[in-house]
Amino acid sequence: MLKIKKLKLVFLSGFGLCLTLFMVAMAPKPASKTPNIVLFFIDDMGYGDLSVNGALGYKTPNIDKMAAEGTRFTNFMAAQAVCSASRAALLTGCYPNRVGVSGAFGPKQGIGLHPKEETIADLLKANGYTTGIFGKWHLGSDSIFLPLQQGFDEYYGVPYSHDMWPLHPWQAQAKYPPLFWIEGSKQVKEIKNLDDASLITPTVTEHAVSFIRKNKKKPFFLYVPHPMPHVPLAATDKFKGKSDRGIFGDVLTELDWSVGQIMKELKAQGLDDNTIVIFTSDNGPWLNYGDHAGSSGGFREGKGTSFEGGQRVPAIIRWPGVVPAGRVSNKLLSNIDILPTLVKLTGAKSPKEKIDGIEFAALLKGDDTQTPRENFLYYYRKNSLEAVRKHDWKLVFAHPGRTYEGSLPGKNGQPGPAPENHDFPGALYNLGRDPGERYNVYEQNPEIVAELEKIAEAAREDLGDDLQKRTGKNVRPVGKLDK
Repeated sequence: MLKIKKLKLVFLSGFGLCLTLFMVAMAPKPASKTPNIVLFFIDDMGYGDLSVNGALGYKTPNIDKMAAEGTRFTNFMAAQAVCSASRAALLTGCYPNRVGVSGAFGPKQGIGLHPKEETIADLLKANGYTTGIFGKWHLGSDSIFLPLQQGFDEYYGVPYSHDMWPLHPWQAQAKYPPLFWIEGSKQVKEIKNLDDASLITPTVTEHAVSFIRKNKKKPFFLYVPHPMPHVPLAATDKFKGKSDRGIFGDVLTELDWSVGQIMKELKAQGLDDNTIVIFTSDNGPWLNYGDHAGSSGGFREGKGTSFEGGQRVPAIIRWPGVVPAGRVSNKLLSNIDILPTLVKLTGAKSPKEKIDGIEFAALLKGDDTQTPRENFLYYYRKNSLEAVRKHDWKLVFAHPGRTYEGSLPGKNGQPGPAPENHDFPGALYNLGRDPGERYNVYEQNPEIVAELEKIAEAAREDLGDDLQKRTGKNVRPVGKLDK
């Protein structure tokens, strides 16, 4: 009798355990935590400047590890191959000419990204995020254009490229004002020389790590636009002279260290699995700086051109458990696609005005049947449509532009020639077979040319084209100081 009671008790307790487990399994799952976002945006880093992409003379193990733990995109385009324009594109999800931005803004130029434009920071902040930027801004240096007026809660960085200062050995006639670190909207410390400049990367890193520590209990957007390896190059003693690629390799090694420190802090704070980390560059390498410049990875030309070496940039996205690890994707994407993708992933509201970016959340999560972006527009200078693309086909229009070919590059921080008035003829390239854009197959493919011409015509109607002296119907003004 006693044995029977014991058996009943065992049965009942086992049944109760199963019932409990069943009820837990069937209960609604709590909503997943809102992901944090860390966005690295490196200045003048070419496609070939990471060891995972073939760099020689130094290693980038922390960035390579990010690629091994996430997805590396090999067909990722900067919207334009120059500082301010590319940054405007990244933050607004628009081709920069749509928001009136072109070139690289100078100090106190009286223009900037229009305060009414909605940035990634604006949209995420409205969705409960704390937002911070540490590094290079370059979207207007007057106070009304600085980051705190564009959706950021915190800012510590430089307002424009750090070659725009009095110690400019190759452009003394520019008469630049002193360069200061900006905290919030106030100047706090002058960068007087290369010794001061050597502290740029560790200073950015220190502030980024501190931001993570302070905001570990709430969702945050951390934007880290590193000012280097834009010239002039400088590294701290810890890294100086340590690579086999001179000062450029030293700077890249220190940048990789910076990425590693920020990734370590995410892990230390228990945030690693719930953080989307994006790593990319604003444009290709400034090739005429020779041993102080990076590598286009074999693509044609570099910074300041609409050829692939100017606009195809490294891109890695990591989100453990969501973005497939160790994957390489060759799908066409651009930095204008980051904003709508983050909106989709975080549940933030989309911008009120028209944007050009296309969200790729499903592709990012592993659905390789998705092809979100089929076309891409290569605008340069103020508003010149220099090329258009559909899938692997790229139609280049006759245009004047910069070329690095045929001139010896400079040495030791001094630039070689890079003529801006070279006449490029019209051409058609198949980037799948000819990524170096060497073989013009225009005459052999009239039907492809006609199809791409239709894309170009729609772009001219929408955004305009200085090459044809046409004004677009849907462009918005750049921000200007009232005078």
